[in-house]
Amino acid sequence: MKRIRTLLGLAGAALCAGLVGVSPHTAPCSVGAGSDGKPATDPVSLVNPFIGTRNEGNTFPGAAVPFGKVQLSPDTGSSTGYDWDHDRIRGFSSVHLSGVGCKLGGDLPVMPTTGDVTTTDNAEYASSFRHGKESASPGSYEVTLDDYGGTKAELTAARHTGHQRYTFPETGKANVMLNSGQALHEVSDSSVRVLDERTVATAVTGSGFCQGTEPYTVWAVTRFDRPFDSYGTWDGEKVTEGSRSSQGSGRRGAYARFDTRDGDRDVEAVTALSYVDAEGAARNLAAEGGRSFDETRRKARSDWRERLGRVKVTGGSPERRRVFYSSLYRSLLHPNIGEDADRRYRGWDQRIHRSKGHTYYQNWSLWDTFRTQAQLLTLVAPRESRDMALSVLDVEDQGGWLPRWGYGTTETNIMTGDPVTPFLANAYQQGLLKGEEEERAYRALKKNADEVPPDDSPHLGRMANKEYIKDGYIPHIPDKPRRKPGSPDWRHSASATLEYAAADASLAAMARDLGHDEDAERYAERSRNYRRTFDPDTGFPRARTPEGDFTGPSDPARSKGFQEGTSWQYQWSVPHDIPGLMSLMGGREATEKRLDSFFAHEDLAGDPEGTARGTWVHGPYDYYDSDKYNPHNEHDLIAPYTYLSTGSPWKTTDVVDAALCLFDDTPGGVTGNDDLGTMSSWMVLSSMGVFPVSPGTDTWGLNTPAFDRVELTLDRRWYPEGGFTVSADGMEDGSRYVRSASLGVSDSSRTWISTDDIRRGRDLHFELAGEPSDWGTDEDDAPPSLHRQTQQDR
Repeated sequence: MKRIRTLLGLAGAALCAGLVGVSPHTAPCSVGAGSDGKPATDPVSLVNPFIGTRNEGNTFPGAAVPFGKVQLSPDTGSSTGYDWDHDRIRGFSSVHLSGVGCKLGGDLPVMPTTGDVTTTDNAEYASSFRHGKESASPGSYEVTLDDYGGTKAELTAARHTGHQRYTFPETGKANVMLNSGQALHEVSDSSVRVLDERTVATAVTGSGFCQGTEPYTVWAVTRFDRPFDSYGTWDGEKVTEGSRSSQGSGRRGAYARFDTRDGDRDVEAVTALSYVDAEGAARNLAAEGGRSFDETRRKARSDWRERLGRVKVTGGSPERRRVFYSSLYRSLLHPNIGEDADRRYRGWDQRIHRSKGHTYYQNWSLWDTFRTQAQLLTLVAPRESRDMALSVLDVEDQGGWLPRWGYGTTETNIMTGDPVTPFLANAYQQGLLKGEEEERAYRALKKNADEVPPDDSPHLGRMANKEYIKDGYIPHIPDKPRRKPGSPDWRHSASATLEYAAADASLAAMARDLGHDEDAERYAERSRNYRRTFDPDTGFPRARTPEGDFTGPSDPARSKGFQEGTSWQYQWSVPHDIPGLMSLMGGREATEKRLDSFFAHEDLAGDPEGTARGTWVHGPYDYYDSDKYNPHNEHDLIAPYTYLSTGSPWKTTDVVDAALCLFDDTPGGVTGNDDLGTMSSWMVLSSMGVFPVSPGTDTWGLNTPAFDRVELTLDRRWYPEGGFTVSADGMEDGSRYVRSASLGVSDSSRTWISTDDIRRGRDLHFELAGEPSDWGTDEDDAPPSLHRQTQQDR
C-alpha cells in the first residue's frame, strides 16, 4: 500500500556505505554475473537494517525480534518514523510497522537529554546525529547524540519488551524523557505515573493511519536499573519537579533524572508493552525484564541467527547475499505478537480474551502481504503462519467480520477488494489448517464473500457485494456517500471487481476440496466476473457505470477506477485464469506482445537496470498515467510471471533479473513502501526461483534462482522431509536461462511446482545456458488455471 507522494529521490544512495560492513552499491543485475560460489556464513552479519530508510521505503533500523510486539527504533520527524535524510532524532519509540505509507505507531518516544528540562516538545529537544556514529544489526541499534555531550543510546528488544542503555557524560542532570503525549499518530489522551523510585507507567490512546481509525490504547511500564535522583512530569509546557502524574490531552510526559558524576554513567531501562491493560504491561515486564541489556541483545541476535539460518544460500555476489538476507530479515518482522506473557489479549470486540492452542497475532496489511509475504512465511515460519491464520479467524469470531487492514485492536479498512480470502485460502492450501479449522475458515470466508457488514460494524468487508453479486461488477460511483473511513470499492470499482473475482476463485477451490460443490460452482462462476470489466473496443479493463456503460478515458494509461494504478497495470490481475485472460487479449502471441510492451522488453534485454530505473514506473507514488510496469506497488508483483503462460519463460528471467536491480544495499534499496515485508518477500522468493503465481493456491512458478544453491530447512510438522533445495549449474560462467530442469529424480518441463512437491522434498535443479531454450514453452508446461481446474472438477 502506497499513500503519500514524496519529493525525495534516490540521489546520494551510496551514503550508506560503510555503516555495517556495507560497501557502495554494485548492482547485482545479472543472475549469473559475479557469482563467487561461496556460501553465506553468518546471515546476521549480512543484514543491513538501514536498507529501505530512504525514498519512502519507510523501514525502521531499530531493534526487534522476529514477530515481536516491540520495535524500539529512532524517530527523526518522518510521519512513519525514521528517514535517512534527516539529521535529528526526537526519541526512541516502541511501536513501528516496517514500510507503511501513513503515520502509525511511534508510541512513547523516550529520549536521553542533559541539563534542565526547558521544553516538552520532542521536535525541540531532539538531538542532531551523524550516520558515521550510528550502527544497526538484527536486534540491535546504537547512535551517539551530538547535542547532549555525546550521549550514546543503545537499543535491543525481546518479545514483549524494549531494552535501552544510555551512556551519559559526567553530569548532575542526566535525564530520560518519557513522552506519552506525542507519537507518529494522533494522541487523543495519555497518562504518565511515577510508580516508585525506578518505575514509570504510561498509557497512550490514539488513532490515525491513512484515514483514521477507532481509538486504541497501548499501556507501558518502564523500569530503570537504578533509582532516580529526581523526577517530574509535564502538562503542556508546564514542567513540575517532583510531580508523580499527568493525564489528559496535549503534551504529557515524565522525566527521570540521574547524577552521573560519580563515574557510573550507564542507565539501563526496560519498557514493556500491552494492548490489554496496565497489569498486562507489568506482567510482561516481570517475564522479560530480568535480563541485562547485554544478555537481551545476545538472545535477540541468537533468535535472528536461527530464523535467518533456515535459508542458506551459496553463490551470487556478496552484494546480492547482503540484499537477500536483509530482505528476509524485513519479511520476518510482522505480523506481531498481540498477546501478553499471560496469553491475554484485547480482541476487536474490545474485550479481554485468552489465547488457546495458538499465539494471537495482530497487524494485518492484507492487501499487501497476501501476494508474497504470506506464502514466504508458510515456508520459513509455518507454525507462526498457522497461528496468524487462526488469529484472523479470532477477529471474525469476536468482531463478526474478517479484517481488511487491521492495526492493533482496530480496523482501518484501507485498500480495496477482498485480500483476506486469498490470505486464508493460502493457509488452507499450504496445509496449515487441520480438521475443524478448515471448516471454521470456510464458514468465515463464505460469510465474507456473500454478505456485507452492517452500518454499525466498523468493518467494510466486501462493501460493494450487493451490486457485484447482482450485476457481476462493481459500479463506478466515486462520490457514493459512506459512513465509515477506509477505501471505498465504488471509487476503485474496476480494480476492486478484479480483486473480488480473484478471491472468488481461491474460495471456489477451497469449497471444492471441502465438498461444498454447489458453493464451488457458484464461486467459480463469479470468478469469471473479471471478464465484465474488459472493454472489447479497447481490449483493456475499464470501470463501468451503474447502467453498465464503460466510463472514463479510453486510453488505458489514463483510466479511472483503479486504486494506485492504471488499466495497463491491473490487466494482469487475473492469476486464477491466465488462459481466459489471454483469450480476451487475442491469444498467447498477442498477450506476449502486450507483455513485451508493458515491460519494454526490447530495451530491457540490452540495458536491464537502465530500463528498470528509467522506463518502468520509477517513483514510489507515481501510480498513474503510465503504460509500463510498476515494480513499486503490489498489484504488479505477479505480472513478470505471466510470461510462463505465453510460452516464453525466459522473458520472466529477463524481467525478474532487471527488477532485482532495484534492490540494493543502500538506504534507497527497496522498491516503494516495503509494506510489512511485502516487497522484501518478493525479492526473497524471486531470488529463490520459486514464486506464488496464484495467491490462495499451492502453485509456485519457477524462474532462474539468483544463487547457485538455496537450501531451506523446513519444519517437519508440516514438511516431513525437513528440507527443500533449489540449485542451478552454469551460473559461474554468466548463464542465466533455463535449459532443463529436474524435480527430484525426474526431468520436468513444467514451469511450476506444487507445495506437495516441496513437502515431499523433491529438490529442484536447473541446468542453465547463455541463450533461451525451448524449456517450458509448451502450453501444458504453464502453471495450471485455477478456474479451469474448478470447471473440470464440476
